[in-house]
Amino acid sequence: MTALPTYDADQLAQVLGMLPDVDSVELKLTVPGADHHRVVAALGIDVLTARIRQVVFLDTTDLRLSAAGLVIRARRTQGRDGDVTVKLRPMMPADGPAAMRGREGSKVELDASPAGFTCSCSLTTQVADRKVRALIGGESGLLRKLLGSAQRAVVDDHLPAGTRLDDVAALGPVTLLKAKFAPDGARAMTAELWFLPDGSRILELSTKAPPAQAFQAAAETKVLLASHGIDLGAPQETKTRAALAALTG
Repeated sequence: MTALPTYDADQLAQVLGMLPDVDSVELKLTVPGADHHRVVAALGIDVLTARIRQVVFLDTTDLRLSAAGLVIRARRTQGRDGDVTVKLRPMMPADGPAAMRGREGSKVELDASPAGFTCSCSLTTQVADRKVRALIGGESGLLRKLLGSAQRAVVDDHLPAGTRLDDVAALGPVTLLKAKFAPDGARAMTAELWFLPDGSRILELSTKAPPAQAFQAAAETKVLLASHGIDLGAPQETKTRAALAALTG
């Protein structure tokens, strides 16, 4: 029988306290590498429906921004415009910068997995794909031009002491496949398969829910995954942390 890990009373109290102030809840699970093929088959994920993405992180080579809780990310998506995101994580909803609030592309999200949870505040702007491609190619000074004024304000306020935006380099890109699926007609889910530069892969399963439906969604998702033999007690890792470690390793 696959174990169904649960949060203790203190963790549940923290989650309940944050839910009224977040925009959405994303439930995540990373799958051990040895189980990738089995899980994809068990859940009926069709890889031919996947969309190709490239992700590049903007940080110093010693990851000073990440250590300070500041994530700057640019993405290319097959057949769509690119985007640039500035994210603060962890960040309690009440502590989110005023420059992020009420703007198009702003989001306060609670990420939860069997290993724990964290809250983040982010601001995303759409940019032309060719500009993200140029950023990935290392065009000098382009990041400053791509960031919107509100994003620049957040970055300037949260850059680590002694670090300038000119010290930041493009780390990546990392290529990934993103597929939507709904196993057994259940709630919609997303599978992301990241191909890291060290040869390893990360398979993450996720589903999003409005705050008011978070606990119902979590219960349904646990039962669904466990019924397909997916180990909910397996070690968890975040895509961003694993990607940055591989990019700088």
